[in-house]
Amino acid sequence: MTILDGILLSLGLLISITGLIGCILPVLPGPPLSFIALLLLWFVKEEQPFSEQTLWVLGALTVVVTILDYIVPSLGAKKYGASKLGVYLSFVGLVVGIFFIPPWGMIIGGFLGAVIGELISGQKSDKALVAGFGVFMGNLAGVVLKLIASAIMLFYYIYGMF
Repeated sequence: MTILDGILLSLGLLISITGLIGCILPVLPGPPLSFIALLLLWFVKEEQPFSEQTLWVLGALTVVVTILDYIVPSLGAKKYGASKLGVYLSFVGLVVGIFFIPPWGMIIGGFLGAVIGELISGQKSDKALVAGFGVFMGNLAGVVLKLIASAIMLFYYIYGMF
């Protein structure tokens, strides 16, 4: 192992840990960072640390979890009784919130979108707040999914280093 390999492996570990932190901080793309670290490990190590199939599965997991992170909050709103407009506006709020209120825009935007959608639909404020709570619960579920995926990738990274 060369000094450059050691530096790259250390950088990869730092990226993987940042990916784990990114699962909680919405401003950082957690699972994609964790997967980038695995790719770095894959190309730096002379002897492959895990199978190519494992790399493909973890890549697919990264894509699925990243997509679900945008869908699950709206599903949470629907589960808690939001109307179609509430679910739609919760998704719009998630996307708009990312750009206008980082890093917590997804949570705030999704919540406000669901509440506003329910109020426009003629629901009472308590029902609108329940729909907003559903978005919040969906966000929590998304965070848990991302944490699990990134923790698995961090495990593979540490295992593959040695």
